[in-house]
Amino acid sequence: MIRFKQVSKTYGENLALRQVNFEIKQGEFVYLIGPSGAGKSTIIKLLTREELATSGQVIIGNTDLSKLKAQHVYKLRRQLGIVNQQDVFLENRTVKENYQAVLGATGVAETEWLAKIKRTLDLVGLGTYLDAYPRQLSVGQKKRVAIGRAMLNRPKILLADEPTANLDPKTAIDIMRLFFRINRQQTTILMATHDSTIVNTFMRRVLELEEGKLIRDQAAGNYNVFGNPNDIYIL
Repeated sequence: MIRFKQVSKTYGENLALRQVNFEIKQGEFVYLIGPSGAGKSTIIKLLTREELATSGQVIIGNTDLSKLKAQHVYKLRRQLGIVNQQDVFLENRTVKENYQAVLGATGVAETEWLAKIKRTLDLVGLGTYLDAYPRQLSVGQKKRVAIGRAMLNRPKILLADEPTANLDPKTAIDIMRLFFRINRQQTTILMATHDSTIVNTFMRRVLELEEGKLIRDQAAGNYNVFGNPNDIYIL
């Protein structure tokens, strides 16, 4: 599903990634951890083809992203759902209208919009919030709407960048349960996080970066990823 083969990325003289190798299979849930500047955001940018690797191969499915023509990048991005740390909405539009904007931009037939929107809101547990405005939602509900927006076109891969940041512990756990529900539908999830409690509680495979190097690829098991419970990466 996702393969990094000897991937390096430089920005001027700064080496952001150093010969990174890993493979993520369809349906896996993988945490991507590491301190600020370790290369987590760079990996996500390479996967969305926002940027190209300096050397090596980034492959999704059977597609080598370095060989993907610019006019076909939109097809790649339709396979991806992206959840960012900050949830940005059209504040003067309802949840339904925010979703319609995404569906229109991705070329989905207008006759399919309402069914997709209702099905997605049911998935994220907000089936009755079709006509709600973002300002009427709690922080946790906004995160659910953002996850739903990423899932509108049922992507094969969901990329989540610090999705539990700034959430209280109960809300963070609820959001993780939603991610696992999505993952059980065979959606591959790569989640960048520095939340030690989440990683140590909901054990899944871990990829750890440090100064652009992949220093750990650890399967789910009985572990304490961050060692000391107080050893939390500050971003």
